[in-house]
Amino acid sequence: MPRILPLCAAVAAFALAACQREAPAPAATAPAPQPTANAAPAYAFSPDINAADFAELDKTLSSDAFEGRGPGTPGEDKSVEYIKSQMQRMGLKPGNNGDWFQTVPMVETTADPNTTLTLTVDGKPRTLKFGDDMVIGTTTGQKEIDIKDSPLVFVGYGVDAPEQHWNDYAGLDVKGKTVVMLVNDPGFHVHDASLFEGKRMTYYGRWTYKFEEAARQGAAAAIIIHDTEGASYGWDVVRNSWSGAQYDLPAKDDPNPRVPAQGWITGEQAKSLFADAGLDLDKLRAAANKRGFKAVPMNATLSLDLKSTTVDKQSRNVVGILPGSEHPDEAVVYMAHWDHLGKHDSEQTPDGKTDVIYNGAVDNGTGVSGILEIAGKFAGAPTPPKRSVLFVAVTLEESGLLGSEYYVAHPAIPLDKTVAVVNLDALSPIGKSRDITVVGMGSSELEDILKPIALQQGMTMHAESRPEAGSYFRSDHFNFAKAGVPALYVDSGEDLVDGGTAAGEAANKDYNDHRYHKPGDQYDAATWKLDGILAVLDSVYGVGEQLANDDAWPNWYKTNPFRAARDKMMAAKSAAPAK
Repeated sequence: MPRILPLCAAVAAFALAACQREAPAPAATAPAPQPTANAAPAYAFSPDINAADFAELDKTLSSDAFEGRGPGTPGEDKSVEYIKSQMQRMGLKPGNNGDWFQTVPMVETTADPNTTLTLTVDGKPRTLKFGDDMVIGTTTGQKEIDIKDSPLVFVGYGVDAPEQHWNDYAGLDVKGKTVVMLVNDPGFHVHDASLFEGKRMTYYGRWTYKFEEAARQGAAAAIIIHDTEGASYGWDVVRNSWSGAQYDLPAKDDPNPRVPAQGWITGEQAKSLFADAGLDLDKLRAAANKRGFKAVPMNATLSLDLKSTTVDKQSRNVVGILPGSEHPDEAVVYMAHWDHLGKHDSEQTPDGKTDVIYNGAVDNGTGVSGILEIAGKFAGAPTPPKRSVLFVAVTLEESGLLGSEYYVAHPAIPLDKTVAVVNLDALSPIGKSRDITVVGMGSSELEDILKPIALQQGMTMHAESRPEAGSYFRSDHFNFAKAGVPALYVDSGEDLVDGGTAAGEAANKDYNDHRYHKPGDQYDAATWKLDGILAVLDSVYGVGEQLANDDAWPNWYKTNPFRAARDKMMAAKSAAPAK
């Protein structure tokens, strides 16, 4: 899961307002074809959603044989072929205009790990080491970025939000300069609920927006000061996510602006830098959370000789479809990203061993396994749905939601014929809960469909418990949302039947602290409890089943800024002459 636009003003204005259950006996079907990556004996899948099938899918996708599912690697080949084989097994058809795959062009950029960054204050240079003190890279596709003595300017949160009457760049010319900024939104670090959306992060708080805005302002480089609370993850996640090969869409396929060099600096290094420059970072952080903040020149410069290897490559989205019996041109979409971080330098796992493979069993082996289980249930139903159901396993989510961005620009089913999108990403194998999380709750009428179905599963709906983490902007549904298509992003609940909310929060914190974006994110038959995930899958299956068998077109709620795009899209469809 994550990394993630001229549309950001509207987005930021958005008030986002296990013990396994017993599996049914396997169906007496012919053994499924197995990919070369899975040397185990053939496994007979049931047509229903069940724990044994889910476990088989996840442990295969997250096995070492798939090498961490890195895009553009042999692990990708094994991953997409396995997903395709499962879709074929259950009887889906190729969903991308007769093809199982949608080719996504990408540029692979790998920064020299020996790259250093030099910060100079009063003629005294300070050299920062890649990984330990900072991470830096480029999305421009250039093999070398040479920056000499670029003046540093602290720009607070690096936000220009007209509808919030906030502009950290007001009266400022940063062309050729390096902007240094805080992560998250104005108001976050001082807990001022009157600013932006209070505790809930808006898109302005995401690092992707901040780099894009720095590019629009003409900066030579952009540096974010890391803090665990504001980012919602520790420095090790930043280091792991930004080291090794990085992927971007080619500039011709992505209209978003790009700053020549962008990266992060540790909080410790930032505090020391500011002190050397005669500034107090804590006082400036407080000042940056008040209206009328003015950017502060830092009396320091940045120099960087960034050498990278770049390779033009391709990755693939996997697209399968169950054609509708009455309206095959209309579709409900289930989506999950198959990619993870591949292989990196070795890191110690919680059991004290070292490992180089980032298996991604939770992130996002669970989501892919989930949509495949849902696909199997649809395909095994006695009658086909009236509308088509499309299953899309997208690539490059970890690189900034790029596979879904490309799909939205080149949809297999036109967006005005796409009824809704259901996204699954990093479900928690921590047991049955009394609740289901709707990330960005208060967004669309899809929640009205989900609510009674979830109640039948014994679950109430609630918003994410940590809205400051900005999860709504960190998964692939967001690209559909920006385009106007109603999207539902659900996650496991935390109010566990066994242990309550305290147990659920503790389990999720343990994952976030010890396994998220680390080699330890592995399938564990001894500790995983799948009944909670199965309840989520049954619920979102019910949403899709209802939509696929009626003629409803759910929309965003009236106060949601994405509604205007959907209304415009549907009005244009209605006005178009019949073909």
